Amino acid sequence: MAVTTLLLVRHGQSTWNAEGKWQGQADPPLSALGRLQAQRASEKIGTVDAIVTSPQDRAATTAAIIAEAIGVGPIVMHPGLQERHVGPWSGLTRAELDREYPGWVDAGRRPDDWETDESLLERTDNALREVAAAHEGATVLVVCHGGVIHNFELNHGHSEGRLPNLSGRIVALSAVTTGNGEPSWTIGEALRLLDDDQITGGERHRL
Repeated sequence: MAVTTLLLVRHGQSTWNAEGKWQGQADPPLSALGRLQAQRASEKIGTVDAIVTSPQDRAATTAAIIAEAIGVGPIVMHPGLQERHVGPWSGLTRAELDREYPGWVDAGRRPDDWETDESLLERTDNALREVAAAHEGATVLVVCHGGVIHNFELNHGHSEGRLPNLSGRIVALSAVTTGNGEPSWTIGEALRLLDDDQITGGERHRL
């Protein structure tokens, strides 16, 4: 099995990022800044063979802007790359959460229908393996979400904290197998496709 390299990248700023709202699987669009961020990020992507995206608008539009700029397509959508489901917290700001669920965020408490780390990892790991299998030996840009990438990084011991827009991680799936015989992930360097002055308003990760 040839090594497949995935560039996992968080989408550009959404309108809800700009308003400080938790998103989850809600579908707000990119803000004007987010569209500009995607355009600027396309200048630093380099050469990729394919582009795969979460079907959520903020990721899919980011992917479409980059695809047009670098001349790679068509983009492929994979539902397994959607952001974590956050239940009743979707659409709420931190101030609203603190008022309606006092102390929960800082204590690590979550509502009953919150998608667990384990469930999120299983879903997204399966999706990324499917992407790698469909593009064996290629370099693939995968546009998804901060929660997806952060949880994946944490599971592999390489997290550098919350993700700015258009940042992420290079990972590779190789022929080296895990204990259960599956190809194993190699976690590479962090990606940052925007300069500091191109990240304003939505730089901190909001689910």
